[in-house]
Amino acid sequence: MDKLLEMTKKFPMTKYWNDSCSIKELTYAIERGAVGATTNPVIVKGVLEKELDSYRETIAQLVKDNPTKSEDEIAWIVIEKMAVDGAKLLEPLFDSKTGTGRLSIQTNTKYFNNAEKLVEQAVYFNTLAPNMQVKAPTTAAGIKAFEEMTYQGVSINATVSFSATQAIAVGEAVERGLKRREAEGLDNSEINPVCTIMVGRLDDWLREVAEKKDICVDPCAFFYAGIACVKKAYKVYNERGYKTKMLSAAYRTPLQWLEFIGGDMLMTIPYKNQVPFNGSDFEIEARMDKEVDPYYIKELRKLPDFIKAYDEMRIEDFDTFGPVVKTLTQFAGGYDDLVKVIRAFMIKY
Repeated sequence: MDKLLEMTKKFPMTKYWNDSCSIKELTYAIERGAVGATTNPVIVKGVLEKELDSYRETIAQLVKDNPTKSEDEIAWIVIEKMAVDGAKLLEPLFDSKTGTGRLSIQTNTKYFNNAEKLVEQAVYFNTLAPNMQVKAPTTAAGIKAFEEMTYQGVSINATVSFSATQAIAVGEAVERGLKRREAEGLDNSEINPVCTIMVGRLDDWLREVAEKKDICVDPCAFFYAGIACVKKAYKVYNERGYKTKMLSAAYRTPLQWLEFIGGDMLMTIPYKNQVPFNGSDFEIEARMDKEVDPYYIKELRKLPDFIKAYDEMRIEDFDTFGPVVKTLTQFAGGYDDLVKVIRAFMIKY
């Protein structure tokens, strides 16, 4: 049995998603126990690059049918189509009470500092399919938006999140939105919020900081920075009874899969990681409740950015946190590259 399928059989509370809207990759994942999928501008660009032949006719027809639309407008039509196609594939698995079978679509990166724009786009995306989940960045504006999105009945996915401190702020914002709904007698049973921690991106950032600032840290400790933040936030979520579920993303090593097995949470795993994970000989056992070695935490505390991620960071400082800045820049660049693909269909040489 493939290892990810074995995990879902042994630990049904530990669910995994395909980290792509590619129909080919999502089909592979569903056959091996995946119950959801997610996307972002970089992923959409990557899918188009790998599977352009499958979308070439569609994009060409969109351009032909919409001669006055801008390249940005066409790009968003393509993004929405990919999301709707993925959502349709997942619809047979959809359970509105548990959140199984949802497809995450990401808001425009350019709105990272505008709560009203994030909410407006999220509410619209929520109408595209019954099993949509809407991603928005965990910036200061994003925290404000998550409360309002939840109040308006959107199942959010907080992304561009790397820390326990961000995750806890997300959990609190969602609870505020849920309480507002309860006060008005609105049903919360079909709202399924999740909060991502991009574990590998935090690890990458801390390595970069240590090298730039000549701080000597046990190299093994870096592999556990993101894992430690997920486990801490997960514990806080359970203690406080938050409805939001933890979701781990940005995989680099098998540890970032194995250490979360047994948790009542989700993992969004890229196809390129799923294949070797499925072919591995790791023992599938519960590790989520096993704490990270205190020695590694001590080593990581040499880095001020880990202290921000693990212990304390103000919401107003989220926007200037290193991995937030780096990832927003990458997502914006991915969107720009996607627009270039669309532009090639619009401007003929």
